[in-house]
Amino acid sequence: MDRALTSAFLDLLLREAAAVEFERPLLEARAQGRPAAELAELEEHRALALRVRALLERRRRREAELTALVDTVGDLATLRDLDAVLEAIVRRARELLDADVAYMTLNDEKRGDTYMRVTYGSVSARFQRLRLPLGAGLGGLVAQTAAPYVTADYAADARFQHTTEIDGGVSEEGLVAILGVPMRLGSRVLGVLFAANRSARPFTREEVTLLGSLAAHASVALDNTRLLGETRAALEELGAVNTVVRRHSESLERAAEAHDRMAEVILRGGDLDGLAAVVAEVLGGELAILDADGRCLAAVGDIAGVGSLAAAAVAGRGLGRATRNGEHWVLAAGAGNEALCTLVLRAPGELSETDTRILERAGVVTALLLLFRRSLAQAEGRVRGELLEDLLSRRVDDQVTVRQRARRLGVDLDAAHVLVVVSCPARHRERAAQWSSAHAAACGGLAAHRDGYVVLLVGGDHPGDAARRVVRELGAYLGAPVTGGGTGPLTGTEPVPAAYAEARRCASALRALGRDGDGASAAELGFVGLLVGAERDVPAFVADTVGPLLDYDRRRGTALVRTLESYFDAGANAVRAAEVLHIHVNTVTQRIARITQVLGDGWQQPERGLELRLALRLHRLATHGGGTDSVVDGHGPDPGPAGA
Repeated sequence: MDRALTSAFLDLLLREAAAVEFERPLLEARAQGRPAAELAELEEHRALALRVRALLERRRRREAELTALVDTVGDLATLRDLDAVLEAIVRRARELLDADVAYMTLNDEKRGDTYMRVTYGSVSARFQRLRLPLGAGLGGLVAQTAAPYVTADYAADARFQHTTEIDGGVSEEGLVAILGVPMRLGSRVLGVLFAANRSARPFTREEVTLLGSLAAHASVALDNTRLLGETRAALEELGAVNTVVRRHSESLERAAEAHDRMAEVILRGGDLDGLAAVVAEVLGGELAILDADGRCLAAVGDIAGVGSLAAAAVAGRGLGRATRNGEHWVLAAGAGNEALCTLVLRAPGELSETDTRILERAGVVTALLLLFRRSLAQAEGRVRGELLEDLLSRRVDDQVTVRQRARRLGVDLDAAHVLVVVSCPARHRERAAQWSSAHAAACGGLAAHRDGYVVLLVGGDHPGDAARRVVRELGAYLGAPVTGGGTGPLTGTEPVPAAYAEARRCASALRALGRDGDGASAAELGFVGLLVGAERDVPAFVADTVGPLLDYDRRRGTALVRTLESYFDAGANAVRAAEVLHIHVNTVTQRIARITQVLGDGWQQPERGLELRLALRLHRLATHGGGTDSVVDGHGPDPGPAGA
């Protein structure tokens, strides 16, 4: 093979040619009509040269990344990077809250006031130079009390101490609605992060929480600056430049590596299990992530029985601070003042300051992940709820469109579904609505909160089983009994409003029957559900109608109630009733006479008989759930003639 052709690849590598230029030697050889063997060998040389080029390119890119890392450390040392971080946070606050202006003030501990640090969207120079005495204005009050404040009309709000300077700056900027959240580091308030509008607009709770999360990031950036300042002071005092720089660099590298790995898990769409695995590996221990109620969300290693530590962490040093509790390190994390999760770490020995910071930053990342997941779940829950609301309210004009909406949520409205309506205590309705949204999303159904009830439309064709399952699982989640009525199966959209009314009557009937905490279908209650579904006083009706017989059986161990029920079922035929009860017809006759003594004459009249039969049925439903082979008086086998 011609050495000139092969050396051409080396020349291309030396001058860092583009990848496309490596095709030229091969094209020239083909144009010269070189043999196939030489062309194949030349192709191999080209491929090898491209691999070498790719390796050199990766090394250059790595060198550039290391250079950028060194530049970043230098920027932090000169506070340039801090400005960029704070400006990015303020800019993001304005964008995410769709606000006209966002700005940040920091506390000046020496002067005892707070001053404007960063603004975004501001047009007033006077406003950008404001200094606020602690306690004055909305910002001064937030800085003094360490609590978020929001006002829809600042000028007319009498909760704040107004001053000429502050009001003048706010007026010149044209601000009306203002939200301020504290930037806290433990119990210290470093400053205040604001979002403001030039028109009256109330800020929602979610916006307050979101701005609080951004304020937490700003606090971390300021804390990192403080740590770097302390490091520089230590270098100046001790003169051990090389040792301190090396140790500090190692800490930063370890913290950066931990942060990068946690960020990678989130960016890849990972879950809490993946995040817990990274934190446990970095800190070298066993880790559990608990929710606000102490339930385990994810765990790495054999760590159990730590649910009680969640409340202690929140009540201890507050959110965002790691504390030692026996052999565990505990950290409660959240957004604003809301606790979202608790991290429990069991690690050998003491945690270094770097490890403590890593654990605390892991808490921030975990809280943000939970907050984003909750926001997504709430958004999906609203979509599912809106669709079910439309079905319940008969707001379905376009069947094609509504089916498309359902399919996007994974719901096939033409498949068999059951509708479950759940009644729960008012204090638990918000949590019940959250559970129903998650349950509907998990099983491919719909959920809504309507008229004080939780409504679920889920796949299946056994409404009674579905109602009991929902009642059991929701009751366990709330720690309180709930009552549910089910109906179905139904397909399409037309039957949904009528099914809702029927299931709601069924739930009301169960409560009227005294069966709180139970679930059943409308078919299982039969006509009784229609009669008692309006919260009628069923116990009083049963007591007034067959109460004397129940008391008589209870005192004497007889079976008059069972005999009367069998007598009615047999069409008032004593012979057939005796066959059902497996006793002599004379015994039935004696008991009928005794029933007459207890209830009085006239109980066999049609109107009175209907009331008795209904009362017996209600008693059976309330006592035994309506089973056809239940023993109403609860005394087992018929006692025979002696029991009359």
